Amino acid sequence: MRSIYNFVVEPIGNRYNNAKKLGDKELILNTDIFNHKFINRKARVISTPIIGNNTGINVGDEIIVHHNIFRRWHDVRGNERNSSSWINENTYSIYHDQIYAVKTENSWKPLNGYIFLQPLKEDNKFSTEKEKFIGKVVYGNDEYKKGDILGFARVGARFEFVIDGQRLYKVNLNLITIKYECKGNEETYNPSWAQGS
Repeated sequence: MRSIYNFVVEPIGNRYNNAKKLGDKELILNTDIFNHKFINRKARVISTPIIGNNTGINVGDEIIVHHNIFRRWHDVRGNERNSSSWINENTYSIYHDQIYAVKTENSWKPLNGYIFLQPLKEDNKFSTEKEKFIGKVVYGNDEYKKGDILGFARVGARFEFVIDGQRLYKVNLNLITIKYECKGNEETYNPSWAQGS
């Protein structure tokens, strides 16, 4: 099955990542279908579009997608519905701009003008925040390399993803405000709940 303009993908694992292994037991973290934090964002490409695939993504590639792809929701009458991407339980049709990263050679490569960074721990003892609006690049591009320290806008810049046990923010390149000199002693903030996802 191929689409003219869309990628056809399948989730890697379940639609939701709402359980965590603790020894030989499984702890269910969330039972709501609407909470975006527990929706799976990893997919595998089943087929590429016939027209306009200039992303470098191929059949079989592992990708990071928008959280609404696999999400279920309730309509105004309370009926449970699938997303508009749904074809069947294991097949979804998505636009190229709903793909944020592709796995190449065991590392993630961001697409569409984004990078992924991990926020730095807040070191100001008077602040109530746990993290700064400054982060260390984990998955960068030609301009911003892995390890670069960047400041980013407070509004609209942070979209949270858990990739390989690290809580990261997908940040649009237009919302990067400053590039800092790296001192080498910056401590990133990765909460314990993200490490086992």
